[in-house]
Amino acid sequence: MSSKTMFYILKRVLLAILTIWIVITITFFVMHAVPGGPFMSEKAITKEAQAALEAKYGLDKPLGEQYVTYLKDVVTRFDFGPSLKQRGRQVNDIIYDGLRTSAKLGVIAAALAAVLGIVLGAVAALRRNSVLDKFIMVLTTAFISMPSFIMGSFLLLFLSVKLGWFPANGSTAAGLVLPVVTLSLSPMANITRLTRSSMLDVLGQDYIRTARAKGVSGQKIIFGHALKNSLIPVLTYVGPMLAFIVTGSMVVEQIFAVPGIGRQFVSSIINRDYTMIMGTTIVLASLIVIMNLVTDILYKVVDPRIDFE
Repeated sequence: MSSKTMFYILKRVLLAILTIWIVITITFFVMHAVPGGPFMSEKAITKEAQAALEAKYGLDKPLGEQYVTYLKDVVTRFDFGPSLKQRGRQVNDIIYDGLRTSAKLGVIAAALAAVLGIVLGAVAALRRNSVLDKFIMVLTTAFISMPSFIMGSFLLLFLSVKLGWFPANGSTAAGLVLPVVTLSLSPMANITRLTRSSMLDVLGQDYIRTARAKGVSGQKIIFGHALKNSLIPVLTYVGPMLAFIVTGSMVVEQIFAVPGIGRQFVSSIINRDYTMIMGTTIVLASLIVIMNLVTDILYKVVDPRIDFE
């Protein structure tokens, strides 16, 4: 690995750390600036009891001191503290349990979206302006235009409630089928369009025409040159897409009652669970930043001609 590559990776890692710190800082102070608190919704709670709870969790201290203490715990021990609403449970344990489900859901959905998107995009490019190409473009446009909560509700109503093919609850293996399909449709459509556009551009390049003139087989041109080189723009989307599917499945997890991190994040916001909000925000932001970094590095693997600057 060259020194230029090492310097680029080091620079990106430092920028990633800076980005996560900014996210932590903004989230912490904005969260505390919103009127109310985690114990305001407690039934028949007295002022004395509320003060005791705030003292127990350190919420009675000055905001700056709370921030420094929290940042120190996160950096030195990677400890997000106890949940303020799920008494007796640590935020780290709750996030770990939710992330296992969300990661399984997201990885399967991302793999399905990538495979189908690349295949359909390549087919559409090779059959340009045909009936099949137009059908694929219409279908992908519909999937991109339709929000995930509409698609999820439709699949839930039709395939689960009406036909009974799949469970409505996403807590079982069979119940994850519909959430996976819901999460994969929109990314699959985007990858299809990206692959088609990129492959059409590559097929028009001079080196493709030269290869054809030299008698190189069509299969080798498609898989050895055109498809490989057309995947670079797709990689730009696939990396952040994986992080988005894993972290951004909040609505889908709510619809199908999937016990993932997205559902926990929504619940923590509703309940004003400060430590849970901070913990999930840090984990989700870190995943997105890391996937963007990995995507940039993968450019070099796909196309060695790319130089890090």
